[in-house]
Amino acid sequence: MANELTLHQRRRAPAPEELAGIPWLKVLKPLEREQALADLKVGDAMPGDLVCRIGRPVTYWFGVVEGLLKMSSDSEQGRTMTFSGLTPGGWFGEGTVLKRESYRYNIQALRKSVVAGLPVDTFHQLLDSSIGFNRFVMNQLNERLAQFIAAREIDRLTSPDLRVARNLAALVNPVLYPGVGDVLRITQQELAYLVGLSRQRVNEALAALEAQGSIRVEYGGVRVLDLPSLRSGEVRRVGSAHAPA
Repeated sequence: MANELTLHQRRRAPAPEELAGIPWLKVLKPLEREQALADLKVGDAMPGDLVCRIGRPVTYWFGVVEGLLKMSSDSEQGRTMTFSGLTPGGWFGEGTVLKRESYRYNIQALRKSVVAGLPVDTFHQLLDSSIGFNRFVMNQLNERLAQFIAAREIDRLTSPDLRVARNLAALVNPVLYPGVGDVLRITQQELAYLVGLSRQRVNEALAALEAQGSIRVEYGGVRVLDLPSLRSGEVRRVGSAHAPA
């Protein structure tokens, strides 16, 4: 059965609509794009599939075409620490690819997802030859640094509402995740996994954010109405409404 194959064994050539969701292809010149298209692969990741595993040597630079992944690691005490969610349009692990290191984190699919991969050697060839690609990777590294600094701040927050707000802001970052748009396709249970709170507490936080006009909870996702307010973390409790289940 297809589900018994590994993600690597399920790799295939990308469809035209999947290529449209890869942002850095747009910055390449024709010959550079031709080179990238010859080597790009996509795979259909099932829930629970590991795209990257701690200690494994890097083979691809990966991106999310569709779905939702999480970046995490396990502590010495056996606890899982989630660093970030990874949403459509997002490419990750460029630091590891640049240094050709082994992975220091796990990347796991939270739902059925389409993951794209560019081989490490092709990544370095484009880095050596393409100014547009260099700029894209540099912007990625800069934005990723800011994201992880913000993540350390989130870890110190005691307000669950504020944690949810900041995590939502990170998941719809237009630079790192240009494929998300205004609507983040995520369930409250998936958001609870990423934030490290109970589903009930996430529901309450979403209700508070919705009441103040920062978001609107819709079927199958969350529409972001005021991204600056999510980033600033000004969460005001209004009434006792609860977000829909």
